[in-house]
Amino acid sequence: MRISFRAVLAIWVCKLLRMVSRLLHRGGTAMPGRIAQKLCPDLLSRLSWGVTTVAVTGTNGKTTCSRMIEEAFRESGLPYFANRSGANLMSGVVTEFVMNASAFGRMKKSYAVIECDEAAARTVFGQLHPSVIVVTNLFRDQLDRYGEITHTLSNIREGIRHVPDAVLCLNADCSLTASLADDGLANRIVWYGLDALAGRPQTASVLSDASHCIRCKAEYEYDYHTYAHLGGFRCPKCGYHRPDADFAVEEILSMDDSSSSVRFRDPSGVSTLKVNLPAVYNLYNAAAAAAAAESVGVSPEICRQALSGFACGFGRMENFPIAGGTRMILVKNPAGCTQALEYLSTVQKDFVLVVCLNDRSADGTDVSWIWDAGFELLQPLKDRIKRLYVSGDRAADMRVRLKYAGLPDSNITVQADTGKLVEALRQETLPVFILPTYTAMLDLRGEIVRRCGGAEFWE
Repeated sequence: MRISFRAVLAIWVCKLLRMVSRLLHRGGTAMPGRIAQKLCPDLLSRLSWGVTTVAVTGTNGKTTCSRMIEEAFRESGLPYFANRSGANLMSGVVTEFVMNASAFGRMKKSYAVIECDEAAARTVFGQLHPSVIVVTNLFRDQLDRYGEITHTLSNIREGIRHVPDAVLCLNADCSLTASLADDGLANRIVWYGLDALAGRPQTASVLSDASHCIRCKAEYEYDYHTYAHLGGFRCPKCGYHRPDADFAVEEILSMDDSSSSVRFRDPSGVSTLKVNLPAVYNLYNAAAAAAAAESVGVSPEICRQALSGFACGFGRMENFPIAGGTRMILVKNPAGCTQALEYLSTVQKDFVLVVCLNDRSADGTDVSWIWDAGFELLQPLKDRIKRLYVSGDRAADMRVRLKYAGLPDSNITVQADTGKLVEALRQETLPVFILPTYTAMLDLRGEIVRRCGGAEFWE
């Protein structure tokens, strides 16, 4: 597509603003793109033309899934770029494309991995022209921003309608995500999921954002649950059911607090796959990444190699070399938080727990979701939780929630000062697990990097 004078001007302004932001030690991940859009509203459409792009959207798992796809691209030697900072609105995506273009709009790399906010998908996809779209799952999240979950589904559906040639990689276990295939779309669909959890507990979930059929409103029956409303769903009234997955975890062979080993099926056959992350929800991310990477031509062997050596994205099961080892796990909604708490229940050693709750616009201003998250899962662990810190703008609310979850108030320390909290953690000898909301994660991670070294969130 031809690059106009307006587009060139927008590129130059965006690059200049990004350079100034970095000199001032600010991210510069979204603001430069926002200004560039004002100068040239269709800039992304012009730059993305001819780039083979994988777009990842959904409520949970976007960043981790995107980083897994990146690893597969890297192992394959594909020239790619990605919005690693997590700036996943239109402005952030525009910034990333500009920074990977020449001064006159020629793209330097021919592949891209783009994480896209689920609400922004309706406008981003039409300009991004992705070759592959991954939809991870749909859960209730930030009601003040997204509204009801069906509204989020409609945003994604509208975005997909703009790109009929894109391959859709859909979560077969999510009844909401799977319903996208009912829309008469021309897109080719690739399904991924967990066939069952052989050797693992399979019980009905008390936390469900989709307990009734999206077609006829009858209550779903399940052959098995993985978590929340995900699993082998079927409607006894209209027959809507989980489709067979093309990329599927057939059995969990082993799982500890650092990795998993599974029997994995893809179109090339069945093999043993090691995923270099713990927890069931990361098995979904791995299956989605394999489906997306193979859809653009990455070999199954390289996908397996990439997943076994994958290092997590910032704040998502990220490790830091402080205390007796520190792992940071972003939490932002009831389903994701409950899964993080279930992961903690697998830790078989004493540890220190930090929970940070903010209510800024990027977190969602309504924090009532903490009462739907399964903090009661911590109660059986109270003897192993040697110290418990709460922090963030709504630390007092979190302290109350933990007390009601059955944790002794005498063991809860409120530390509002992020710097003092990091200093306290540096004195610990036990492993530390940090569960922060998004802006709390940025604050705490930034303080850790400043005091202990490490990469900035955009690197």
